[in-house]
Amino acid sequence: MIYEHRSHRLRTWPEFLGRAARHLLWGLGIVLAAVGIGTVGYHVAGGLGWLDAFLNASMILTGMGPVDRMETTPAKLFSAFYALFSGLMFVAVTGVVLTPWVHRLLHWVHLDKGGMN
Repeated sequence: MIYEHRSHRLRTWPEFLGRAARHLLWGLGIVLAAVGIGTVGYHVAGGLGWLDAFLNASMILTGMGPVDRMETTPAKLFSAFYALFSGLMFVAVTGVVLTPWVHRLLHWVHLDKGGMN
């Protein structure tokens, strides 16, 4: 996504809110993909049913911790790597969702008086 240069005008609120909504949708897509990866991984590596796998993936992704104990080495490895992956996803989604807001703030602070709406 391309952002306007600081010498360009500040976007109107409807334009900005559309950009923020697109970023929110991207963030939601990333979360859905991450929980999908976790669900499949817990189902395959952990031998859990689909609902339990989804529960474990959701709990790890939100930082609340695992629900079921993993017994096999592949399941434990998957669980460990998924926990690391989930931490990175938290940072990534936070960045994606906050980017338009931070950009608007920085753009507004650095805007010349003549370019304001």
